[in-house]
Amino acid sequence: MNVYTTEKIRNVVLLGHGGSGKTSLAEAMAYLSGITSRMGRVADGNTVSDYSKEEQKRKFSISTSVIPIEWEGYKINVIDAPGYFDFVGEMEEAVSAAGAAIIVVNGKSGIEVGTEKAWELCEKYKLPRFVYVSNMDVDNASFRQVVEDMTSLYGKKIAPFHLPIRENEKFVGYINVITEAGNRWQGKEVIPCEVPEYNKANLQICRDTLMEAVAETSEEFMERYFGGETFSEAEIRAALRTNVCDGSIVPMTMGSNTLCQGVYTLLDDIIKYMPSPENREVAGINMKTNEILHADYDFSKAKSAVIWKTIVDPFMGKYSLIKVNSGVFKTDDLIYNVDKDIEEKIGKLYVLQGNKPIEVKELHAGDLGALAKLTAARTGNSLSTKATPIKFGKFEISTPYTYMRYQPKNKGDVDKISQALQKMTHEDLTLKAVNDSENRQMLLYGMGDQHLEIVVSRLLNEYKVEVELTKPKIAYRETIKKQSDVEYKYKKQSGGHGQYGHVKMRFSPSGDLTTPFVFEQEVVGGAVPKNFFPAVEKGLQESVIKGPMAAYPVVGVKAVLYDGSYHPVDSSEMAFKMATIQAFKKGFMEAQPVLLEPIASLKVTVPDSYTGDIMGDLNKRRGRVLGMNPVAGGKQTIEADIPMSGLFGYCTDLRSMTGGRGEYSYEFSRYEQAPSDVQEREVAARAAKVAENSGED
Repeated sequence: MNVYTTEKIRNVVLLGHGGSGKTSLAEAMAYLSGITSRMGRVADGNTVSDYSKEEQKRKFSISTSVIPIEWEGYKINVIDAPGYFDFVGEMEEAVSAAGAAIIVVNGKSGIEVGTEKAWELCEKYKLPRFVYVSNMDVDNASFRQVVEDMTSLYGKKIAPFHLPIRENEKFVGYINVITEAGNRWQGKEVIPCEVPEYNKANLQICRDTLMEAVAETSEEFMERYFGGETFSEAEIRAALRTNVCDGSIVPMTMGSNTLCQGVYTLLDDIIKYMPSPENREVAGINMKTNEILHADYDFSKAKSAVIWKTIVDPFMGKYSLIKVNSGVFKTDDLIYNVDKDIEEKIGKLYVLQGNKPIEVKELHAGDLGALAKLTAARTGNSLSTKATPIKFGKFEISTPYTYMRYQPKNKGDVDKISQALQKMTHEDLTLKAVNDSENRQMLLYGMGDQHLEIVVSRLLNEYKVEVELTKPKIAYRETIKKQSDVEYKYKKQSGGHGQYGHVKMRFSPSGDLTTPFVFEQEVVGGAVPKNFFPAVEKGLQESVIKGPMAAYPVVGVKAVLYDGSYHPVDSSEMAFKMATIQAFKKGFMEAQPVLLEPIASLKVTVPDSYTGDIMGDLNKRRGRVLGMNPVAGGKQTIEADIPMSGLFGYCTDLRSMTGGRGEYSYEFSRYEQAPSDVQEREVAARAAKVAENSGED
């Protein structure tokens, strides 16, 4: 592949609802540019961008892929991002690397939740964008309907650049609004044609909208527009480029991906109207001088880049996908990883075409490429030279809140699973493997149930290890509400030395639920010698790990040793420890033991119309709604306290209640006494487990 300078590069991300046609659009672009000799189909599992076995099996994109396309002397880095919400982390990575976006809308389905989410992402990152309506060859596809819906949602900035020509319900051509010329498809060729009569009124409306936008770009244009002058095509295009780059106009176009219709003009429009990296800004901090460095994709400045994605594939190996923020990266360069404080020689430079690495000599500022086998590198790391170490801010990645417990099917696979998950978490920042040692369980966090299911499937197919997902144990705690006064004598006599330990203890609530226990002693007259106090404390330490009521950790207990007795020969540390353990069991159960459940602070953001349903559902989950705050975009944030047990399966339920428009986050807040039915259920489950284990013995 040729080397391209900054002004000849366009970084474009394809966004939209799952199934809207992003991957087939990328495939049509690849075919037209000559990368492939025949067009792949998502249904056949042979597209350039959906190359993993999981994607081919499931027929949708799971991870972001890049297809660099050479077009008319320019390089377009097409970034194909997944549309399903469980893979939002991939989408966020893709947007961080892009300079512009194409929001793909299915002409038949119209605007969907994914369309709105894509728009919100573009707004957040201030990305110039096109809206491309796909599937125009399908019956019932309506470009006009999509234009009307987009305009009602986002206002006058929506501007159709093309209008469809239909004959006998077939999509046969398009009208260019700028040139007011009709075009028909004849095989692969486009031939000029008359503008049909039924299109003329609509064409005039669309053209007037465009001319108003052009006039608003300068005072001179405004005067000429009101003076009744017409603008030349060159003036219109130059003004529209300014409008598109600053986001004041969002062009709308359309086509059929499978028939490659409308894609040729889309590629031309990307070059004509979308910004090259030199029109965008990026800044980092020079770690030597602590000054802000405006890299701004300037090839003449010191070299710097950001790793925006990592691919760890058992077959391909590890690739760090980089975006060059300044300077020029060359083969065999020495680069410095600012975050890891490591200097490495990069060896070869690549661009990835789906999963196919293509070697290149140089990568100029603004370009996307890949580096192989960078040992310590992680997504989000800043790369530069040791002489000018530049650190860039990290992009935001969604936090995973859905979690399940995972267990290996084969006990011998524990290490293999751990290594495989470590590789997968390097690749996917919205996946987390957590060791919950207190409850003796391993937890897998992801963006939704489908995300976790795919992780399990990948572990089996790519790493040949099998895990089972089950409902996680809730981190309950045990404590006491009243006081108790107990004694216990531990006595054992066998040949030789016996065992003797005798303790009298008081147990009461300590009032501090953050610590397991507080130990004090009030022994007088040496009834229990001082050298046995540590043994008593050790007995307490062992006792609070698994509470006597339901085997959950104990918190908030005050234990006072006030009396006891000892034997000069038979008493030992072990005897006093055992006496304490038994005294604790007895004393705990006599002091009105209660179960505590973890409470989370929950925030749910939904459109206004769903607030009633959400509050009703939270009540069913024993949630207490604390209040509601309006947020931008006609939404409300509902704040509530909810037991952690009530959050299981919440992600799926929230999506189905809000059609995917709801978002939520939570964090652990405190412990509260669990209702009696929850306590009884847990105690019964513990008793059943003890009975089952004794039955096995």
